[in-house]
Amino acid sequence: MSNLEQFDSNFYQSNYTIDDQEESYNDSDAYENLYGSRNPQASQQPQPAFVPPETLTSAGYTGQFFQPASNPDYYSQSPYIDSFDEEPPLLEELGINFDHIWQKTLTVLNPLKPADGSIMNETDLAGPIMFCVALGATLLLAGKVQFGYLYGMSALGCLGIYALLNLMSSSGVSYGCVASVLGYCLLPMVILSCCAIFFSLQGTVGTVLALVIIGWCSLSASKIFISALDMEGQQLLIAYPCALLYGLFALLTVF
Repeated sequence: MSNLEQFDSNFYQSNYTIDDQEESYNDSDAYENLYGSRNPQASQQPQPAFVPPETLTSAGYTGQFFQPASNPDYYSQSPYIDSFDEEPPLLEELGINFDHIWQKTLTVLNPLKPADGSIMNETDLAGPIMFCVALGATLLLAGKVQFGYLYGMSALGCLGIYALLNLMSSSGVSYGCVASVLGYCLLPMVILSCCAIFFSLQGTVGTVLALVIIGWCSLSASKIFISALDMEGQQLLIAYPCALLYGLFALLTVF
């Protein structure tokens, strides 16, 4: 028992005294006084006032927020500006030249006028499509719905004339050039279909008028072909198949 009592007395012994407790209490009071004196100072500091965004910008900036100032030097040095200015117009890129269309139309309307081979050798389908649609529209006004026959005969006729010209000429010709020339020479046939709107062509006057229009179209087409392909002395050989093709369009117009 003596050993146990000695162990208990040794277990509960400590170096902590009442003086140490008072000293720690004094330290805590000093800590509270120290930070208590700092908190009012922090609370008494003035809050920053609202600063407008305009004052935050630098003095050299002349633009607005979300609207940066333009720099003309950047655009002047950009390589894309010059490339856009040098691009051709859209109609020229599509191959539509109203001056050439007008010249070709005048050449067709005047069979005695010499044709310019450099212009006639172009693949221009804007005028032929316009004249083909005009022929179908005038036939429709006359009570004849012949759009399918017009497109079919135009495609087959251009294919036949294309094969014939490549056999007869040494330089050769493209299918687009043949379609362009034959399409432009449809303009006199549009005049015949306009006459069919106002009076019937199934008579002597209509037959004579149709023959004149067929000769007009074939003569204009053969004149353009010989000037574009340098086929002098072969106009009659080219005019005959062209007259057969335009005769089919005249039959659609008269009957």
